[in-house]
Parts: sequence; structure tokens; C-alpha cells
Amino acid sequence: MEIDKSYSYSDTELDRYEGGVIEALKATSGEAIPDPDEWLDEELSQNILLTTVDAVLNWARRSALWPVVCFPACCAFEFIAIAASRWDFSRFGMEVVRASPRQADLMITAGTLTWKMAPQVKRIYDQMAEPKWVIAMGACGISGGLFKGSYSVVPGYNRIVPVDVYIPGCPPRPETLLHGIMTLHKKIAKRSSMQEGK
Repeated sequence: MEIDKSYSYSDTELDRYEGGVIEALKATSGEAIPDPDEWLDEELSQNILLTTVDAVLNWARRSALWPVVCFPACCAFEFIAIAASRWDFSRFGMEVVRASPRQADLMITAGTLTWKMAPQVKRIYDQMAEPKWVIAMGACGISGGLFKGSYSVVPGYNRIVPVDVYIPGCPPRPETLLHGIMTLHKKIAKRSSMQEGK
């Protein structure tokens, strides 16, 4: 098969043409073209969250408090009300009130506590998993209430277990209890996992 050379360039013309193209490209390529990496910044800003271990742990802990109710007297009705649809404490991850203290991390103490029942309250607290919190709900839970002068009444649950949040009232309204729970959330958010166990 023979090649028709009538449409081809001579080697000299081809070299001259390619050399001109190369020189023109070199003349316009003095500066480096920036990398098209804008997408990288967008990708990072959309998919990377900078936080601390404490912030993640505390968010998880306060978003899923599992309460155990400890001897509610008159305050029980107010506690029951926050579980109903009007106040709905399930939006805070608390919808299941635990029957066993081993499954709970929040003790809500309410009602008059006698010295005869105090060892059982202490036992329930000791059986709860760490970290654990206590809310003293109502006047009886805080100071013994109307019966604080009695020889048989404990003048506040803080004599038996450490209390994190006090909710005053006789009985406190559901809004007050929710405010106390939100206060506990703020307290949990400030915890440091490095300080635990000290």
C-alpha cells in the first residue's frame, strides 16, 4: 500500500509548526493555574464537625436520661402529668421510667422520706449505674416539708444521697419539674469526663 504524500507536511514545516505551538504555550504559561479545589472546602465544611469527647458524651447522657421514681407521694401526680401528652417528657429521651435502678441514671425523689425507708433509698441509689444524678422534687424531698419536725422524717433527701437539682413546691407544677430537668441537662453539659472517678 502506497502513502499519498500530497496532503502531508514536510518534516521541517511540521517541526516549525509544533515549535511555534510550544513557544506560544510557554509564553502564556508563566503563572501556575490554581487547583480547582473549592469543592474540597465545601466538602469539609459540610461533613466535618469539630467537637470534644466531653461534648459528645454529655450530649448523649443528657439526651437519654432514664429515670427511676423513688417513693413519690403527692408529687407523683405532677410527675405523671409530665409523662402525658401536654408536657411530654419523652422529647427529652425519658419516656420509659425504669423499674430497676440498674437500668436508670436519674433518680427523681419525691415525697416524705422516713428514717425507716432511708436505707432502701440509699440502696436504690447505690444500685444505679455511673454516672447518675438525683433530683429532689417538692418541699418534702428538699427539706422534709410539713413533717420536717417529726422524729421519724428525714429532713431532706440530701442527707441520704447527693442531690444535683432541687425543685421547690408543694407539689411543684409540671412546668417546674421540666425546668428542673433542663437545669440538670445544663449541669450534665458542663461535666468533664477527665474529672470522673476523682
